[in-house]
Amino acid sequence: MGDDTIGGMIKQRVEKYGDRMMMKVKRGGSWKEISWNEFHKNARMLGLAMITMGIERGDRVAIFAPNSPEWQMIDIATLSIGAADVPLYATITAKQAEYIISDSGSKLVFVGSPSHMERVLEVRDNLPQLRKIVTMDNTTSDHPDVITFDDMIKLGEKNANPDEFDKRLEGVQADDLCSIVYTSGTTGNPKGVMLLHDNFLSNIKAVSSLIEVNDSDICLSFLPLSHVLERMSGYYTSLYNGVSIAHATSIDTIADEITEVKPHFMVSVPRLYEKIHAGVLSMIESEPPAKQKIFNWAVGVGRKVSALQLNHQQIPGLLGFQHKIADKLVFSKIYEKMGGRLRFFFSGGAPLAKEIAEFFHAMGILILEGYGLTETSPVITVNRPDAVRFGTVGQILTGVEVKIADDGEIICKGPNVMEGYWNRPAETAEALAGGWFHTGDIGEFDNEGFLHITDRKKDLIVTAGGKNVAPQNIENALKMSRYIEQAAVIGDKRKFISALIVPSFPDLEKWCASQGIPVDSREMYLNDPRVQKMMGEEVKAMLADFDKHEAVQKFVLLSEDMTESAGLMTPTLKVRRKEVYLAFEEEIEGMYK
Repeated sequence: MGDDTIGGMIKQRVEKYGDRMMMKVKRGGSWKEISWNEFHKNARMLGLAMITMGIERGDRVAIFAPNSPEWQMIDIATLSIGAADVPLYATITAKQAEYIISDSGSKLVFVGSPSHMERVLEVRDNLPQLRKIVTMDNTTSDHPDVITFDDMIKLGEKNANPDEFDKRLEGVQADDLCSIVYTSGTTGNPKGVMLLHDNFLSNIKAVSSLIEVNDSDICLSFLPLSHVLERMSGYYTSLYNGVSIAHATSIDTIADEITEVKPHFMVSVPRLYEKIHAGVLSMIESEPPAKQKIFNWAVGVGRKVSALQLNHQQIPGLLGFQHKIADKLVFSKIYEKMGGRLRFFFSGGAPLAKEIAEFFHAMGILILEGYGLTETSPVITVNRPDAVRFGTVGQILTGVEVKIADDGEIICKGPNVMEGYWNRPAETAEALAGGWFHTGDIGEFDNEGFLHITDRKKDLIVTAGGKNVAPQNIENALKMSRYIEQAAVIGDKRKFISALIVPSFPDLEKWCASQGIPVDSREMYLNDPRVQKMMGEEVKAMLADFDKHEAVQKFVLLSEDMTESAGLMTPTLKVRRKEVYLAFEEEIEGMYK
């Protein structure tokens, strides 16, 4: 037993770090610290409670909750006794939860709030294999199947054979099932991706060999733990290297919590970096012209320095002097808002616009973009501090093989690739045809071995004129405008490209006020000819570098965000294209009349 299973790895770190802080979480307005010993004691009691309740090796345990230290205690408890866990996104509906709990055959489900408990109870009669519902916040219920988290701990303490936890842990093997992670999916029911202990650990070890983090670091954990990127990068890789984890409360509070926690690194999807970028630009635009001029000068200097640094070239004396001034006047203030000791951000889950990465690096903040899927645990390629190319997803991870198929699809093999899809042998055979995992993404390598992602194979638009168009590239470019929050590109089998656009309403309403346009009604001002003209100019400016057949010729401004709750976005903030096309069929057809 050792670093070949998740539970074994954690036990070794507990023995090494003991009473040191393992993680902290904000409760009642202040940060509560949890030591390695305290964490593992609770995980052990939970594991013993599960054993008492009859959870056997290979059984499944579902976790239906937002991030918390308790989520991770349940995870480690489950994996240490040889069971596998099934994470559910905290935002899904009762019917979606029913499908995953039923399909996985989960015997226990841990729920994070009264709302989650109610969603499971709503479908309880359709889940005959489910034995108990455990409330992580200690919510009580008259339902006989509901038990609180504290009562689970007590049940573990009463276990007549406490050595059974260690026996179970010693029996777990590297090729045992660790987790069934259901893909968020843009169409149909999600598929359960079977990931083994070795899938995760091979990825953890490979990433750790390329990107240095250490036991004096702290990571601010932000993405849902049900997202395999956060689970591997922000959670398991942190603990593998002795890093302390601080749990962010929400996206609304993350700006303040970055300042409080002062993280050395954090993992997120591009949306966070897009919001920070838009916020900086909005803040600068409200400054007097002199300050705007200083900012623009500083960014220009920063871009020159950035280009030299990325190519490992020396910075000339004058430029270095200018950069020190730019840092003192501008960059240091922004860096302090990031906590003052940030070494890098990590971005994954969706493409990051090259311009965003370049903008941050000009100010001395490095974003390392990587690429992978749930099925690959997840990292396949990654940019690293000593080898960065913005606009790419980096070079191949150690131990992984990648090649481009004849049709441009990225395929890979390695110890990080899943065992298969739960209960779906035909789809498993298709995904792993020829011994290679077929990602469904289109890409190409440059002459330095950096991978460029073109688009999702299934998302590629083919216009009526036979031109291939990658919608995500256009959408990312459009979102560079401070006036555009979301975009969905249309055009498959159509004569031209169009788009559904959700404006950034605070910025657009400021612009309207400056033009004397009333903002009492979104429907009214979105249809105002002046707004339409300005937004048209923004669209044209953002796509100036695109080919003619990729130009957005018409667009509709939507008055509400496309949201996950409306079924229009995945939990990882990707557009559900089929659902969007159906929801806005009338608006889309109107652009092509």
